[in-house]
Order: sequence, then structure tokens, then C-alpha cells
Amino acid sequence: MTSEADFIAALRDPAQRDLAFRRLVETYQERLYWHIRRIVLSHDDTDDVLQNTFIKVFKHIGQFKGDSQLYSWLYRIATNEALSFLRKRSRMQGFDEAEMQEYMVSRLEADPYFDGDAAQRQLQQALARLPEKQRLVFNMKYFEEMKYDDISEVLDTSVGALKASYHHAVKKIEQYLKTVNA
Repeated sequence: MTSEADFIAALRDPAQRDLAFRRLVETYQERLYWHIRRIVLSHDDTDDVLQNTFIKVFKHIGQFKGDSQLYSWLYRIATNEALSFLRKRSRMQGFDEAEMQEYMVSRLEADPYFDGDAAQRQLQQALARLPEKQRLVFNMKYFEEMKYDDISEVLDTSVGALKASYHHAVKKIEQYLKTVNA
């Protein structure tokens, strides 16, 4: 399998599907794990969302149209799964979006897989205060170093809107960090 088209064809071919899917998981598992982790924050929740993401990919690979790159499609599914997970969790616990993010950040200290220091915790607190879209754009641009064109494919938003969202996110994070460190 030399091209993405060949790889997608192997994923759709019943005779090659299992091997191709294993390769897909090996190729994208770590990147998707960290993408999801930055959204849901908890290691255990991330594992659950990642598993659901790969199940959805396996079931729906036949619906992939090839309008975008495969990894953009995977990121879109992972993003939607993570956001759906958070919405479901917040409804179950009776939280609004902001309260849910605060709750998730507060759980970071108890998470044995979180090895961040005080600065990392403050950054996560600042991110929790951002609107969802700004938080997603910031995470993809800053942590994952994705290009705006790629983020545009994942979030189905114009590059100009993404640049504005990132700029606003950076300003809000800077303001928050100045306030807590004053």
C-alpha cells in the first residue's frame, strides 16, 4: 500500500480489512489519543473515547468519500466523539459547558497520568474558560502544530475564522494567566 487511496481501498476490502485497520490504529492511535486527551482531559475517558472513535471508523470507512485526507476525517470523528462524550457527561451530572470544563480541570490533580506542573494546570484552567471552538483551534494549532488548512478540514470552518479564533484564544489565555499570576 503506497498511497492513501490504496490504503483506503484495503480498509474497504474484506480480505485486507483487518490488517489494514491494524495499520491504521498503529499509525494514528497516539496522535488521536493526545488530540482527544486535550479535549476530555482524563486518561480513562480518553481511552474510552478513542476506542469509540476507532469503532466508528471501522463501521463507517465505506462512507469515507475522500473529499479530505484520511487523517482529517479521523480527527473529525475523534473530535465529535470527544465533544459528544463531554456533552453527555455534563447532562448526566447537571453541568453546563463551563462548569463541566472546570470540573474536568479540577480532576486533573487526581489523575495519576497527569504529570503537569502548576504552569500546565494554569494553562488547562485557562483553556477550560475558552469557548469550545477557540479551545479546539488552540489545541490543534498550539499543541498539535496543525496547519490552518488541516484544521479547516477537521472543523469544517474557513481558515480566516480559525485564525481569528486562535488569536482570540491566545489573548484570553494571556489575560487569564496575567490575572492568576498577579
